[in-house]
Amino acid sequence: MLLRSLALTLILLLVSGMECDVKEVCVGSAGIPGTPGSHGLPGRDGRDGVKGDPGLPGPMGPPGGMPGLPGRDGLIGAPGIPGERGDKGEPGERGPPVLSLQGSMLVVGEKVFSTNGQSVNFDAIRESCARAGGRIAVPKSPEENEAIASIVKKHNTYAYLGLAEGPTAGDFYYLDGAPVNYTNWYKGEPKGRGKEKCVEMYTDGQWNDRNCLQYRLAICEF
Repeated sequence: MLLRSLALTLILLLVSGMECDVKEVCVGSAGIPGTPGSHGLPGRDGRDGVKGDPGLPGPMGPPGGMPGLPGRDGLIGAPGIPGERGDKGEPGERGPPVLSLQGSMLVVGEKVFSTNGQSVNFDAIRESCARAGGRIAVPKSPEENEAIASIVKKHNTYAYLGLAEGPTAGDFYYLDGAPVNYTNWYKGEPKGRGKEKCVEMYTDGQWNDRNCLQYRLAICEF
């Protein structure tokens, strides 16, 4: 009997601590919180997100630091204003003669003798040879005299040489004023006595003093 009374009393106590609604659903009061469970294992890394916009450039560092890597080449800029023209350089070495001389051309040693086949007076020959980068041909050796004579003979006309009479009658000089070191005068020449200031070459290669106004074959040397 004692056990039965205790059981009834316990049931009454339990019933008195519960509230039931009409649906016979009972709501109990909150119990004491339980002990927290242990942490689970870490999850896997998620996928990378979308790349964000570049940030603003940082402040410039102090001077003396290590230079950074060079950036990529930028676009080509517009051309600048042309600079001032520089000073004229020194003339280069003289190249081979480029002439309008379409006649004969001979090479003897370091000299080139050439003619265009035209006959003009002494001053015109000197001017045309200088314009072509040379001067009036004048032999300074038997070999050079023979080469010029072959051109004269081919064109069958006399030619002026690069000689001129000095202040003393009968004394001839090269056009640069140097004394003559080779001659091939015809017998009895020169005999112009100051009136024949130039020198011509015959078709046989011999020389004769002559006035400078005659038309003679133009032969230049380079």
